[in-house]
Amino acid sequence: MTTTVLVAGATGDLGGRIVGSLLDLDTRVRVLTRPGSSSATEQYGGNDRIEVVTAAYTDHAALVTALTDVEVVVSAVSGTRSVIVDAQTALLAAAVEAGVPRFIPSDYSADYRSITPGTNRNFELRREFAATLDAAPIRATSILNGAFADMLTGQAPMILFDRRRVLFWSSADQVLDFTTKDDVARVTAAAAVDPDAPRVVEVAGDQVTARSVANTMSRLTGTPFRLQWAGTATTLSGMAKVGRRLSKDPDEPFPAWQGMQYFVSMFSGEAELHHVDNDRYGPHAWTKVEDVLAAHLAA
Repeated sequence: MTTTVLVAGATGDLGGRIVGSLLDLDTRVRVLTRPGSSSATEQYGGNDRIEVVTAAYTDHAALVTALTDVEVVVSAVSGTRSVIVDAQTALLAAAVEAGVPRFIPSDYSADYRSITPGTNRNFELRREFAATLDAAPIRATSILNGAFADMLTGQAPMILFDRRRVLFWSSADQVLDFTTKDDVARVTAAAAVDPDAPRVVEVAGDQVTARSVANTMSRLTGTPFRLQWAGTATTLSGMAKVGRRLSKDPDEPFPAWQGMQYFVSMFSGEAELHHVDNDRYGPHAWTKVEDVLAAHLAA
C-alpha cells in the first residue's frame, strides 16, 4: 500500500537524497516549500509522484492543509533555534491536528541524548525538540548516525591532508561513528515506510578511531600519516566556548566553534552510539570511511 510522506527541507542536500530514496520505495512524496520560493518546483515539478505544497511555518492553517492525508512527516530542515525548535514545533502541531500518525525529526546526528549541558548547541536544540515531540500524541522515530562521513574530506578538519596528520583529542582510540549522507537517506526512507519503526534507529556506516584513520590514509597514499594530539576534549570545549562568545553571528548554523563542539561530543565518548542496528532494513553494502577517503583522493 502506497505511503504518503511529506518531506520538509527537501531542497537541502540531505533532504534531496531522502526524497530520492523515498522514490525507490512505494511512496508518494509531498515536498513542503515556503511561499515565494521556486526552488522546490524547479527541483521536483516534473515528477508525477511528487506534489509540491506551499505553507509558511507561521501559518498553522496552511500547514494543516498541506499535511492532510499524510501518513509520515520527514523533517530534514537545517538551522538553529528558529528552525530546529520553532519551525519543527509548528510542523508538529499541524501534523497532530491533521491526524498524521508518524513524525521523523531532523536529528541525523550522533547520540545527543546524554551530552553534558553547554557542550553542544545543536545537539541541545535537538534534545529540546525531542522532549516536545515525545509529549505529543504522535509516533516518532529519530535517525542517529554519528557524523556524516562525507565531511571527513574537508568540512570536518580532522584529517590534515597537506600536512599528513590526523588530529585527535583525548584518545586516539575513541570509537567514532560515521555514515554517509546517502546511507542516512536510505535508512530514513526505510524507517518512513516501516510502521513498526522504534523511537530511535541507530546506524553507523563505519566505526573507526583516529588511529585507524591514520593507518587508512597511510595505506591509501603510500605516505605515512601521523597522529597529532590536539589536546583534551575538555580543552577543546573551552576553546569552543571562547569562539562562541567572539562570534559575530550567534545564529550561524555551523560555525567553526560548532564544529569544535561536535568533536567534543564525539571524542569525549558522550555521543557514541551503543545500539547500532545496521541490519534492521536488510543487508546493505555500507559505504566505509575508507571508501569516502579513497574517492576523495582519486578526485
